[in-house]
Amino acid sequence: MLESIRDKVAIAGVGTAGLGEAHGYTEMELLAQAASRAVRDAGLTMADIDGICTSSSSATMWAMPVVEYLGLRPKFIESTMLGGSSFVAHLLPAMLALASGQCNAVLVCYGSTQRTAKFGRKEGVKARALLDPQPYEQPYQPISPITSYALAAQRHMHQYGTTRRQLAEVAVAARKWAQLNPEAYKRDALEIEDVLNARMVSDPLSVLDCCLVTDGAGAYVLVRSDRARDLPHKPVYVLGNATAVWNRQISSMHDLTVTAAAESGRRAMRMAGVTHRDIDVMELYDAFTINTILFLEDLGFCGKGEGGAFVENGGIAPGGHTPVNTNGGGLSCVHPGMYGIFILIEAVRQLRGACGDRQVPAAHIALVHGNGGTLSSQSTAILGNEMP
Repeated sequence: MLESIRDKVAIAGVGTAGLGEAHGYTEMELLAQAASRAVRDAGLTMADIDGICTSSSSATMWAMPVVEYLGLRPKFIESTMLGGSSFVAHLLPAMLALASGQCNAVLVCYGSTQRTAKFGRKEGVKARALLDPQPYEQPYQPISPITSYALAAQRHMHQYGTTRRQLAEVAVAARKWAQLNPEAYKRDALEIEDVLNARMVSDPLSVLDCCLVTDGAGAYVLVRSDRARDLPHKPVYVLGNATAVWNRQISSMHDLTVTAAAESGRRAMRMAGVTHRDIDVMELYDAFTINTILFLEDLGFCGKGEGGAFVENGGIAPGGHTPVNTNGGGLSCVHPGMYGIFILIEAVRQLRGACGDRQVPAAHIALVHGNGGTLSSQSTAILGNEMP
């Protein structure tokens, strides 16, 4: 039973590098910087690392050059590529490997220079059109991935009366959190009217409904809990994790307003033995403003169709009823292609009480939710700074 490994593994170290713009660096160099910082933060050395989880949209065999570059000889390797949710989905395989004794310390790491590299996001999208064709959509030449998310947003508006103003509330809340975060890429003032009047990219999503395009790297280190208690930081225990995939293409979704988060969230919370009332802070993958609304609904924090009302009047902003995306999210903090590792890092920092002005008081349990593809892969994790 998965409950048997609840809280048996802990996150002992986290690290980031090159957030925003990292001119002159390769994605591997940034990854190595973040990895080194995470390992050092855990009170370990690279020689202690005998397990690795990593993936990238730029290489199908990404784990091998990472292992080579870092000089590792891991006993456990996990390189499943599910898009931006990958680094949340890597948790459960790593937990099983640690619990079984296959390895003793797992490094999860990612790096991207999609903003400053010559081969950046636009080139990557073109390459994936050849390497990962989507036969029911590609002939129509959508603006990937925003066209897909706009389709989901438009359907949600039609079906439930969700408004552009409510979508704008998500962007403004993220910016208010970012203004409290020195690492955030965008910290200037943002108001509802700014989002509503911004350049439309794919109706109903404006440019300010879309995530950033940045560089950045992130890493975290997992060890068994008994070992974590002897390391420098108070452990952040992994209480639950689940991943669900229902489709690849947005056109294959049975309902454009319901994602597989409805499944991953339920399973992760059951494994963790927690209820919605136990969650103190949420970090949700906000590639677009509609994401946050969909995930709040599908994860069960409000009813289907009620997400727009849930975020109104600063409901998820600092001082609101529910702290969501406290680093500023992918909309205002950082988004180097695959964002999932950064929501885990922020959750760990919140549970350590290390977030300064943006710290959520008495944060003991965090929910992290990753998204990949075009609402394709969903992975939910429950973290806690105390054992249940």
